[in-house]
Amino acid sequence: MSLQRRFILFLVVFLLSFPCYYSLPGKPNFNIVFKRIDKVGRSLASVKTVNVNHYGAKGDGSDATKAFKKAWKTACSSRGSVLVVPKNKNYLLKPITFEGPCKSSITVQIHGTVRASGDRSAYRNDMTRWLVFENVHNLAVEGGGTINGNGKIWWENSCKVNDSLPCKDAPTALTFYNCKNLVLKNLKIKNAQKMHVSFEKCVGVQALGLKITAPEDSPNTDGIHVTSTQNIRISSAVIGTGDDCISIVNGSRKVLATGITCGPGHGISIGSLGSGNSEAHVSDITVNVATLSGTTNGVRIKTWQGGSGSASNIKFQNIKMHNVDNPIIIDQKYCDQDEPCKSQSLAVQVKNVLYQNIKGTSSSNEAIKLVCSDKFPCREIVFQGIDIQVGGKAAAKAVCNSNNAKVTEKGDVSPSCTT
Repeated sequence: MSLQRRFILFLVVFLLSFPCYYSLPGKPNFNIVFKRIDKVGRSLASVKTVNVNHYGAKGDGSDATKAFKKAWKTACSSRGSVLVVPKNKNYLLKPITFEGPCKSSITVQIHGTVRASGDRSAYRNDMTRWLVFENVHNLAVEGGGTINGNGKIWWENSCKVNDSLPCKDAPTALTFYNCKNLVLKNLKIKNAQKMHVSFEKCVGVQALGLKITAPEDSPNTDGIHVTSTQNIRISSAVIGTGDDCISIVNGSRKVLATGITCGPGHGISIGSLGSGNSEAHVSDITVNVATLSGTTNGVRIKTWQGGSGSASNIKFQNIKMHNVDNPIIIDQKYCDQDEPCKSQSLAVQVKNVLYQNIKGTSSSNEAIKLVCSDKFPCREIVFQGIDIQVGGKAAAKAVCNSNNAKVTEKGDVSPSCTT
């Protein structure tokens, strides 16, 4: 008897004998059971393994871009395929797009190291992206390996590091564009040229078990960037970079970040929103269970003057702060440019925001800072169970203007916006 048939027989016996199965109300639906068994059997028989080494990649640090393209073409055109990047190997890649749609679901197992080319001229066709998965549905990228953006040469040529240089784009290390039913898990992503991971126009995303690192002084190296993406869960992530650990911007909704360790970096941010007088919307954002250490901000909402739209239904819950500057901040007058931003009456509306069970220490005297618009004040801001001190000893301050920040406090709140 073949291994496949033995597995199917075992699965049938297990399902029929499992006590809880018979405790369910109603009669068992054997049609569903056997359909699932048949699907499992077909899946076991149809998996195709595609090893990049079989397509010319050497794994010795030499350029493997062509081999990866060939391997992807085979995997994407096959049913139920697994593309394998072997362990203990080092592959150099120039900018590459893994494009779909593919014939069926596909898994990419990165066990070794994928390293970006340090030749900046290789990016002349697109200076904004290095590794891209585009229009791929039912995709899993996993394996415990490393994606190395080799970003030092880009940081050295950044206008934020050397203000005598012109400001130019730099690539995002790993971009998922227009993907559905995506899993990204158990990878180390480091030293991105700019952002480390970006989810753009994606639906149904799980990002879990990621470790993202870059030097504290590396410019614009956001850990995870979410834009125009819906139904995304980010969990069990350890992020320490030179910019936001997580940034959530326009068009994103139903975002959950949980089990996040952040620092160094700029904290967890919603925004910036509304730059260039644009309209922006984010909603249904939850950050639940996070630890931030030594970051320049804690949990932040930032919007530009002159923008429009809304940031609403936002929850920051169960968060620990250790020596964090600006632990809680809403800034509707955000300005990230050399010259002062002109005063404008329009603003992105910030409303229905809950801060609950946030405790720890601030490195600044102002633990809560609400800089809200006069014409579009912050509304329905709720603080509950807040305890933030300066260095764990002195009382911190809250800077809130009751005319443009409508705040409700529940339970113990220190520092307080209402006293």
